[in-house]
Amino acid sequence: MKSAILSALATAVLFGAMSPAFSGVAIDIEVAPPAPRVMVVPPPRMGWVWAPGYWRWDGYHHVWMEGHWMRARPGYHWVAEHWVEHHRHYRFVPGHWAPG
Repeated sequence: MKSAILSALATAVLFGAMSPAFSGVAIDIEVAPPAPRVMVVPPPRMGWVWAPGYWRWDGYHHVWMEGHWMRARPGYHWVAEHWVEHHRHYRFVPGHWAPG
């Protein structure tokens, strides 16, 4: 019994580690996000990347999420959260690290 549980746990960890970093279910909404807020971007910090603020959908309305610093990842750049229009609906694209 104990070895079966450990085996199942090891399998879950292995497949979890192999899952893509950028995955999820796309949800389209009919409510356009407000224009991004005009914010003063802080001066650059060595080894850090500024992730700008964005509008998040909470199921009822858009909520502003403040920008924040993230530790830089060598060989990658940050693609900020954003909305795209898709067949007269709006689709949220989560922020993620991309090569380059």
